[in-house]
Amino acid sequence: MSLMPLEEAYRRVLAGAEPVPRTERVGLRQASGRVLAEPVIAQRTQPGFNASAMDGYAIKAAKADAGSYLKVIGESAAGKGFSGRIEDRQTVRIFTGAPVPEGADTVLIQENAEVIEASTIKVTEAPAQGAHIRLAGVDFAEGQTLLSGGTLLSPGSVALAASGGHPELVVRAKPRVVVLSTGDELVLPGEPVGPHQIVASNTFGIAALCEAAGAEVIANELAPDDEAAIGAVFDRALEAQADIFVTIGGASVGDHDLVGKVFAEKGVDLDFWKVAMRPGKPFMAGAKDGMRIAGLPGNPASSMVAATLFLAPLIRRLAGLADKPLFADGFLAEAMPANGSRADLVRSVIRPGPDGPLLSPLPRQDSSLLSVYAEADALLLRPVNANPAEAGDPCRFVPLS
Repeated sequence: MSLMPLEEAYRRVLAGAEPVPRTERVGLRQASGRVLAEPVIAQRTQPGFNASAMDGYAIKAAKADAGSYLKVIGESAAGKGFSGRIEDRQTVRIFTGAPVPEGADTVLIQENAEVIEASTIKVTEAPAQGAHIRLAGVDFAEGQTLLSGGTLLSPGSVALAASGGHPELVVRAKPRVVVLSTGDELVLPGEPVGPHQIVASNTFGIAALCEAAGAEVIANELAPDDEAAIGAVFDRALEAQADIFVTIGGASVGDHDLVGKVFAEKGVDLDFWKVAMRPGKPFMAGAKDGMRIAGLPGNPASSMVAATLFLAPLIRRLAGLADKPLFADGFLAEAMPANGSRADLVRSVIRPGPDGPLLSPLPRQDSSLLSVYAEADALLLRPVNANPAEAGDPCRFVPLS
């Protein structure tokens, strides 16, 4: 099977991906960052009464010229309004958010009132009629659509839904993901590490990437280099109705790279295997009974790069989130050599430049180096067969934040 061009692999991974049909009801505290499955309709009018926008005095503007004296007949506070009515030459002390008393049409801010005595004020500067009053329904009215289905819930939209009287919201369910790391050499963090073993890092990094993209990781497992063990996890993922089954490692061509063999035995419809990119070449994509398959390479940086390019966008699509552009535009901070027959994703840092982001490659690019990947801000793209480039030349990159 020939190497798949990077951007063609991206298109094929996303081809036909639609938001998962499941929905769930969540409380407002859990709603931020989720995608609405149905419109949010206001259950009440906001505000439900004419409210003061300032601290001051509720007045009849036509009877409160500059220099006039007004009798203070009561007080209106938030949550405890004045129950009477204001007549000519009368006023009520009022506070921000309080109901405007019947008979008043304006709020005189306290800076423009001189207190003569406890029950009398003098108007020092007359306000315009209607000043500093928030009219009932100025924000929204009962029955109004506040948020449309498909809205990504921001903190502001969560607050709007709460104001509209909704303690819970119906949102799209998160895509369900099973992550499996394979290899006899793997041990969990904190466990004793034998002379020929390594700590399983990818399984946690990939799970975190999946969750950051909008998924629910329902299982995060390790399996030895054993076809039966790998197949058992695959079967459990199908039984759990996972939307994506992610494998890490075992996707190359060695005698111990068993994932492809298991996929063949399980009848996985493999779309492609191997992408013309560095790092991350041994990436597999396919499907089985509606469960999408993403086979990631085992080297840490390779795994994270492939997951960033293909897995995270797939999760966003299944979660109902808007697609992000695959690449952003920037400029090289230094000269780059010619590139070969695979797209090179160079771990780089970004700094501001006069015309846009400047990309500086990190000095070490080995695909096993997590310390370098964790330091990087971006994956700088060097296209297939790219000519040498000079500092200041335009480039494209994948942001890592």
